[in-house]
Amino acid sequence: MKSLFEQMGGTYRWEGDYLIPNLVLPDAGDYQIGKYGRMRRDYLKEHRRILYTNYVLDGTLWEHLSEIDQACNERMKIIVSAMSEQEGVTEALKAADQMEWVRRKNNIHNRAEEIVLTELVYA
Repeated sequence: MKSLFEQMGGTYRWEGDYLIPNLVLPDAGDYQIGKYGRMRRDYLKEHRRILYTNYVLDGTLWEHLSEIDQACNERMKIIVSAMSEQEGVTEALKAADQMEWVRRKNNIHNRAEEIVLTELVYA
């Protein structure tokens, strides 16, 4: 009697005294994930386990994480530049009062990151 795996065309190999199924994962590609991709992966593992498992089983986890990472980085650039322009954080301010410029720029970056995390990573 053949197992369901064998009926579907699967094969086995001997490893010592055990039969191990010959399973091959699909090619994952060459995806680079950064800070936001890793944060998304951790969020999925901790809070959305079924979705994480589905991505792993479909072989699309790394593609998804790479897309999220790219989207977050692009969104950060857009938000930071818009907020900087709106609040008057310019090169003139940088030349006049560098510490004030750094304080404002860090504040803008932190607020923009909070928006991105809420919209894309933890959604």
